[in-house]
Amino acid sequence: MSVFVSGATGYIGIQLVKRLAGSGTQVHALYRSKEKARLITLKNVKLFKGDILDRSSLETAMKDCQAAYHVAAFAGVSATASKIHELNVEGALNVLRIAQKLNMNRVVVTSTAGILGPSRAGEEVDENTSPPDSFFTSYEHSKYILEQELKRFNTESIEIIIVNPTRVYGPGLLSESNGVTSMIKKYIKNNWRYLPGSGNQYGNYVFVEDIVTGHLLAMEKGEPGERYLLGGENLTYLQLFGLVRDASGCKRRLFRIPLWVMLFISQIFKILSSITGRPPLIVPELVRKFNHHWRVSSEKAIRELGYTPVSAREGIERTVQWINQNF
Repeated sequence: MSVFVSGATGYIGIQLVKRLAGSGTQVHALYRSKEKARLITLKNVKLFKGDILDRSSLETAMKDCQAAYHVAAFAGVSATASKIHELNVEGALNVLRIAQKLNMNRVVVTSTAGILGPSRAGEEVDENTSPPDSFFTSYEHSKYILEQELKRFNTESIEIIIVNPTRVYGPGLLSESNGVTSMIKKYIKNNWRYLPGSGNQYGNYVFVEDIVTGHLLAMEKGEPGERYLLGGENLTYLQLFGLVRDASGCKRRLFRIPLWVMLFISQIFKILSSITGRPPLIVPELVRKFNHHWRVSSEKAIRELGYTPVSAREGIERTVQWINQNF
């Protein structure tokens, strides 16, 4: 069997390509950067230079494949909403149109749990949660629009399954998509000593290898037209760093930063970014998310796909071990 993977040189994409190729699957991997493509220059991987906005290069890369994983996404905090929409919506629909044209059987599309918005006190969001009236970031909004488009997509000739990861962490490329691991690394190296707000806001954290497994399970067992939340454990920032402390032995004091202070600083970063052209360290849209809980339930994926994420303690221990071995 041959499968196509977009976003093959991204954080999740690299791990997915390695797992597929290691199992003997022939992978057609789309790449833009020759340097990044070296990370997936492996047996059973055929590399295709191209872009999801270029339908000609897409068709060349997707030819002779029976299924596809659309993992490519753009979450740049300093990009315009129109640019994010173009890549995350139009680019994804290009993949689906070519897949349909080439008579592929199934496509797994990577979205985000963020489209379901924050959770209410003591509750968890799930696949049946109604979307919020508005979104904190253009990235979340673009993924919501994409999912609406997928509902209207002609699926009579192709099966589409959506997966919605939460906050992913673990070994791998330290990109913008792997911000949690970058934060853990900075803490261990004594370059991160901050807690947003009280530190008691919940988020859901999932180990990257579980996300890869979730994609494979969705391809194998997912129901067409369904979405599956792929998460791990719901933890506060204090609980997360408690696990990091246990795993690393680093007992550094963390300082709570009031959200209004973070919001003010993020506005300054945004202004400096417009002057220098450099991406801001943090933006107001992300700061506002810190004021909410983001509890998520993965019960549907566990029940219907056989998804079994590792404990946060085990995932953090493996992440810290990888950091200590590589930095």
